[in-house]
Formats: sequence, C-alpha cells, structure tokens
Amino acid sequence: MTGGAHRGRVYLDWNATAPLRPEARAAMIAAMDLVGNPSSVHAEGRAARAVVETARDRVAQLVGCDRAAVVFTSGATEAVALATPKGRVRCSAVEHDAVALRFGLDDALAVDGDGRVTPQAADCAMIAVMAAQNETGVIQPVAEIAAAAGADVFCDAVQAVGRIPFEFGALGLRAAAISAHKLGGPKGVGAAILRDGLPCDGWTGGGWGQEGRIRPGTHNVIGAAGFGAAAAAARRDLEDGVWERVRALRDQLEARLADAATDALFIGAGAPRLPNTACVAVPGWRAETQVMQLDLAGFAVSAGAACSSGKTGPSRALRAMGLDETTAAGAIRVSLGPTTTEDEIARFCAAWTALYARRRAHAA
Repeated sequence: MTGGAHRGRVYLDWNATAPLRPEARAAMIAAMDLVGNPSSVHAEGRAARAVVETARDRVAQLVGCDRAAVVFTSGATEAVALATPKGRVRCSAVEHDAVALRFGLDDALAVDGDGRVTPQAADCAMIAVMAAQNETGVIQPVAEIAAAAGADVFCDAVQAVGRIPFEFGALGLRAAAISAHKLGGPKGVGAAILRDGLPCDGWTGGGWGQEGRIRPGTHNVIGAAGFGAAAAAARRDLEDGVWERVRALRDQLEARLADAATDALFIGAGAPRLPNTACVAVPGWRAETQVMQLDLAGFAVSAGAACSSGKTGPSRALRAMGLDETTAAGAIRVSLGPTTTEDEIARFCAAWTALYARRRAHAA
C-alpha cells in the first residue's frame, strides 16, 4: 500500500481515508477495460458481472457473512439509510453523524467515560451502535450489546472492518455498514450487510433489477473491483498480524507525547481501542489550531470526523463521554496505517513537541 511520506509530508489521517492499495488500483484499471453491463446476459456482461460477484465474495469473507448479505452502495452513509428502517431507532451518543443525524440524539444511549455503551435491554425495535468510534478508536462490546438488547442491532462497522476481526454472523447483528476507502479501496463505494429477512426500507424508485431488489442502478464495476481487492488485502493483513506493528507505533507515539506534555490526555486509552488511533487532547490548545500548525509543518492529522471538519466547537462524542468543553475542543485524532514508519512517528512527535513548547513559552 502506498501512503506515509509523500514529498516530505507524513499522512496520519487514516481514519478519514486510507491511501489506495496497489491491489485495488490494479483491479480498478483492469475493470476499466470491461465493456459489458453486469446486468447483460451476453459474454461481455457476464465478464463484468463476474468482477462484481468476485468482489462480493471477498467483502463477505472479510466481514464474516454470507455473500447474499452484501449489498453494494455508494458508501457507508447510503448503507446506513438502506439498512435501517424509518421510525424510532435509538443510537449511542457517540455515533457518527451518518447515524446520529438520521435518528437524532434526544433519546441516545448513554456512554461511560471511555465512550462505551453498557449492554442492557432495549425499549425499541432497533438500536444502532458502532463497532469502533471514529474519533477515539474505542471499541464497543457489540456482541454483548446485541445479546442483551432484545432488539435488532445495526452496527456502523466502517472503522473496525479490516483493522480488527469483525464477524457479522457471530455478533448477533441484523445489519451493518462498511466503506471501501477506509481499508484502502476507492472512495464512493461501500456496502450494507443485511441479515436474511431484514425489513429495510430499500429503494422506492424504479430500476429494481440490481442488488437483490434493494438498491437499483447499474453496478459500479470499477468501484466494486477495487473494493474487493482491498478487502482481500485487508484480510491478509489481519491474518499476518500487520496491525500489531501499527499498535506498537501508536503506543510509542502516545508515550513520547506524554513525556513531553504532562497535561496531555489520551482519550479512550483505558478501553479497548483500534490499534491505529490516538485521540490526544491538551486543554486550551484548540484542535483547529493544532491541525493547521501541523499541516504547515508537513503532517496530516484531523480534529475529528472528516465529514465534520468544517465545523467549529468541541466534539459531540467527546462531550458525551463527559469531557468538559475546553478539553474536548483541544482534541486531535492521529491515525496510523500499515505503511506508517518509526521515522514518521519520530518526526511527528518532534514537531508536535516543538509546537507544544512554543505555545507554553508564549503563555508564560
């Protein structure tokens, strides 16, 4: 996979999007030469259909579901809409906006100080709980939540799939959403994972022939090809223990920042987390300022979810975890990937430490 340093820059925003894997790029280039429509019955159409179905198999293998459960979409946000019914769905207070804005947070499931939902009986037909939080990397006890709920459970698995084992069939879920570009596939393609018999809303327009009469329209053959190749590569990474090396680098990064800044907080560090995610807060040092300063220094990090990057103010998810406004407003997310190097981590820590020291000197 390509990524990491590029023209001297260091990319540490993998939770926003992962660099395109070479396997995905090669598969997409090959798919561009296919002329047939995957819904056509002639040889050219069958060749295109074979690419889509191979991709479906690979995605199913990665997430641990039957191939028929995979419904390709334009991304995770569409997958959320397809996989969840209209009406009352209670979501956790730390859900991504794609889920939280769909259902609202007036009756959200509370989280503890680590951002985790306590398994409990639900008082509604469906609850929505993400597998891993996009800002903190905190992993939810999804299987325990599903077992205790007594209701259908939808899971935003976007950040988890490809980084930690995720077995849809073993978790007791009714539906999930995933996205290709988080695991090194192309942007603009994802999937809803639907257990048999799920009464989802589906599509209300015409063109019902594709994707099991749930999601119509001509298949994105190129996107599916890249998604499938990325899924296969991500599965190999999990089997090969690649993310344990990433975890060691993340822990190294946090240790260095902790040595440099005694007032730095590592949010969610007391809970199980994704191996690549560090959420670091310095009260009073605004995240937007840090992101801009680090960008000028050659480092790409974020102040939260990419889709919320234009917003100002403290993170809703961090506030739900009990952080005060000043602390939540000072949190940045540093997310690593398989191609991140020790040298890049050392350079980032040196740059962040220098900026921190300059800030302290100006405040003195």
